[in-house]
Amino acid sequence: MNKNKILPVILCGGSGTRLWPLSRSSYPKQFLALNENSKNTFIQDTFVRLIGLNNLSKPLIICNEEHRFIVAEQMREISIKPLSIFLEPFGRNTAPAITIAALKALEDGQDPHLLILSADHFIKDNEKFRQTIERGIEYSEDGGIITFGVPPIAPETGYGYIETEGQFEAVSNIGIPIIRFTEKPNKDRAKEMISTGRFLWNSGIFLSKASVIIKEIKKFRPDIYKSCVNALSGCKKDLDFWRLDIDPFLNCPNLSFDIAVMEKTKLGIVFPMEVGWSDVGSWNSLWKESKKDDNGNSKLGNVIIEKSENCFLLSSNRLIVALGIRDLIVVETNDALFVGSREKDQYVKKIVSNLKKQNIQEANFHSKGFRPWGNYQSIEKGSNWQVKRIQVNPQCSLSLQKHKYRAEHWIVVSGQAFVEIDNKAQTLKENQSTFIPLGSKHRLSNKTDKMLVIIEVQSGNYLGEDDIIRFEDNYGRK
Repeated sequence: MNKNKILPVILCGGSGTRLWPLSRSSYPKQFLALNENSKNTFIQDTFVRLIGLNNLSKPLIICNEEHRFIVAEQMREISIKPLSIFLEPFGRNTAPAITIAALKALEDGQDPHLLILSADHFIKDNEKFRQTIERGIEYSEDGGIITFGVPPIAPETGYGYIETEGQFEAVSNIGIPIIRFTEKPNKDRAKEMISTGRFLWNSGIFLSKASVIIKEIKKFRPDIYKSCVNALSGCKKDLDFWRLDIDPFLNCPNLSFDIAVMEKTKLGIVFPMEVGWSDVGSWNSLWKESKKDDNGNSKLGNVIIEKSENCFLLSSNRLIVALGIRDLIVVETNDALFVGSREKDQYVKKIVSNLKKQNIQEANFHSKGFRPWGNYQSIEKGSNWQVKRIQVNPQCSLSLQKHKYRAEHWIVVSGQAFVEIDNKAQTLKENQSTFIPLGSKHRLSNKTDKMLVIIEVQSGNYLGEDDIIRFEDNYGRK
């Protein structure tokens, strides 16, 4: 029996641009459901696969401020209320995030085992994963810092590597001393390292008591420790979230936990972990992990493929019909179509960067936007008009607001809408509609226990999402 609780710390700050156009900075990979064997998103599976561990606590999540309501909603969907959700005003890599988590874990006098997890990893064998974590607990109890290494099956250049003291066995029940960490080598160097039998892929998963992490971060990076203490002491509660103090966090060095602690500490040890792990960092890696037909093709969604080989095809909406293609990636979303060579998918990140430089909004944003009250989807638009489908969750409300540049028509297609326009209220049922004149103060609410769906027709000289003046908001937005 574990003496201390296991506190999952889920790091949720990635942007996942290598899986564009499905993953974008406004709604990145960790919030997508791409596992064929699970209906859950990556972040949901990150916690769900832990269920069954002894003394498991609710998770502590650290995420980008922009994604706070998405995180909260996805946890609610799996009936989990996190212990805390911390909001980073900007990314500072894993060392500060882990330090914040450790400091918070020690506040109530407890000293739990922190299980540090990325929110966007794929693991096939959940039971074996839990068994591996349980084996590591003994070392954590004795004051060690455990990382988990994956036996390499190919000379991957997108992963970091851990060099071990002597050759390892994938099913080893004991930890192995660490010699050094190597970041993303080239192909030749990766082949050389694998041939020695001493290198493991770095999974980025850690296990250690909170007190041990703090002791080592104070020892090796007192500047990170000081900045995190100050950022946490100035932390402010915002609904169900904790906002870190901006100024101290701004001064915090941008360092990974590997560099800040693991490369220096004498307490580090690595456990081989053969559980079908992948960080699914690219379309080609997702193809490798996916089920394939007899011709090596993997498909998700509305896809028909004939006389083709070794392709990955994903349709979010429209039918994709592929004939006579080979080694291609085809990904369709509402507003973008990506076609590329499977072996050239490492260039997707550069493509997204170029799109951002050109201020092409599809680089960052989906046509579907997520809000704390629900979501909206752009259906069609012209130069001075736009049609949206808006879904409002039960017992939720948009802000009391007005627009400077557009008027709106609302048509209820499902559910019941409570509408306020210039201090006048009305209830609209299915097939009923109303008009909101330009400049009118208005609010849309769903006071029922069923989903509300409306069609919104906007007209005006400017239709951007920033054309909004809020007067009241249940979610603290300005």
